[in-house]
Amino acid sequence: PRRAPEAQASAELAAAPQFRGRNTRPQPPASCEGGPWGLCGRRMDFDAMPMRRLDQENTPEEAEKQHEIGAVNTMLLVFLLGLCIFLAYMIKKHRFYYVPESAGAMLVGCVVGGLIKAFNPGDEELDFLSFDPEIFYFLLLPPIIFEAGFTLRKKRFFSNLATILMFAVGGTVVSTFVVGFLTFACGKSGIIEIATEDPLEALLFGALISAVDPVATLSIMGSAELNCDPLLYSLVFGESVLNDAVAIVLFRIFSKFQASGQAFNEASLALVMSEFLGVSIGSVFCGVLIGLICSYVCKHTLISAHPHYEIAILFLFAYGSYALAELVALSGIMSLFFSGITLSHYNSYNLSTTSRITSEVTFKALATVSEFFVYLYMGMGIFTGRYRSWNFTFVFLAIIFCLLGRLFNIFPFSFAANLFRRQRIPLRMQIVIWFAGLRGAIAFALSQNMPADHRDLYTTTTLSIVLFTTVVCGGLTEPLLGKMGMKLQQGQAPSDDPDGQTPYESLVSGRENALVRRVSLADKVYTGFHGMWRQLDDLYMKPLFGGSTKRRSFRNVQEAEMHDLVSSDDDATTVGDDADDFERKDYDHDGPSTYQPPGRPALV
Repeated sequence: PRRAPEAQASAELAAAPQFRGRNTRPQPPASCEGGPWGLCGRRMDFDAMPMRRLDQENTPEEAEKQHEIGAVNTMLLVFLLGLCIFLAYMIKKHRFYYVPESAGAMLVGCVVGGLIKAFNPGDEELDFLSFDPEIFYFLLLPPIIFEAGFTLRKKRFFSNLATILMFAVGGTVVSTFVVGFLTFACGKSGIIEIATEDPLEALLFGALISAVDPVATLSIMGSAELNCDPLLYSLVFGESVLNDAVAIVLFRIFSKFQASGQAFNEASLALVMSEFLGVSIGSVFCGVLIGLICSYVCKHTLISAHPHYEIAILFLFAYGSYALAELVALSGIMSLFFSGITLSHYNSYNLSTTSRITSEVTFKALATVSEFFVYLYMGMGIFTGRYRSWNFTFVFLAIIFCLLGRLFNIFPFSFAANLFRRQRIPLRMQIVIWFAGLRGAIAFALSQNMPADHRDLYTTTTLSIVLFTTVVCGGLTEPLLGKMGMKLQQGQAPSDDPDGQTPYESLVSGRENALVRRVSLADKVYTGFHGMWRQLDDLYMKPLFGGSTKRRSFRNVQEAEMHDLVSSDDDATTVGDDADDFERKDYDHDGPSTYQPPGRPALV
């Protein structure tokens, strides 16, 4: 009797359309609260899955064949990743911004996937080249998110935090319901074939397609040659990072409602928002706590004498914050992002010079390879995914719905933000932010966790939207920046720097008043909550977890910069934009740095 439900589940899974004639990784049943990569609230019964049992050993011939297939496919991926990196280099060299780096990787994937499909490979080859959400969420996504938090320009991010939260939280919720209910209305009218008993399935699609991932836009906006307005970059970057976490949390909550069979009404909406608030606060707390523990360990040990151990500990603590948050049903993205910010703020003073330089370059390289890998796989997935349901009417309508949802996000919240901002967001900047709402890998990964009956329809629609926004919208970003006047001219002051030059630019240009500017920044008096936090940070947090007080930090930076200003411009050490903290990790230099954090012995 105990095995009867398992036998029934096995029969249902074997009869499901997505398993007929396919040798793919099994998908969870529709009642599962999420999926195979950590969102499912109960243990999967793998005995009921139509897979080869572990106790069935392969023959030597089969093992050798699988090994050869794996070697060939791995070599193909290595070659394609190298091709994408070389293509990105050529795009930057020739400043051909009509094809962003991510769009180029995706187009390469489309071409390769089409060629592979034309040669009619077997199921094993297609399985290897298919997009796997588990690999994406636990292997490829963490380096991207951690690098974003670890190298974040904190001053600009936190000075615009209220506006970023309005776009990322409030705007994502609005976009989810706009897209969801419009999709539900199309299903009710018979335009598309989806579940119409309640709007939960359509709201799931609204949540996943609201995940903004503008890698293509940010790669263009971050180019030094374009000299993009830093306020615009800060708003787009901050919204994109937090928006992904918000979209995933909403998707999980709607999945729970669908699995429980509860009707979605006004009371359910209040429950959704309360659970979302709890998950968000818990995720931030988890990330900050792990970051503080890592900072404490590095500060109160002599591990800095061994840079390779130091970088390994940094990586493991960061990865642990993501895994722990996922384990306790929180947002791993949000936890990892704030863990990176915490480690950047405190632990950068605890790292040795070698680790400080190496860690940034290493994490940036890992994030770059992960991004190319994801877009390459999505491009190949158009042909290797073996999807049977393509509805281009739904694709067209979904693109319109996304634009409308983004419209009700950016412009109303920009108007509300301008009511209390000293630095207003002009209408032209709002248009660029609205246009920069591209969809990416997170939306595609979530789409593969939709209900089984219409999973193929939602997956193909999401993949088409990702391809359209990345290639078309990403390619039109550079002309739009010029048309809207968001590219600063030579000598023009950024919107958030009325003096016309950042401290970084002042020192690079060799101006003699660079130190005078830093003195005024260091002597700036902060009041209110900002002043209370700085006092708490200097008196209690930094002595315990790392860093130095503002006075000591400024004195050391002053000595280093005085030496640099009298040196040649080629050897000058530069300072990042976070002038209030003078974090040495943001320094650019052509040779090894001789700077040591205050209170730490010099390492040979």
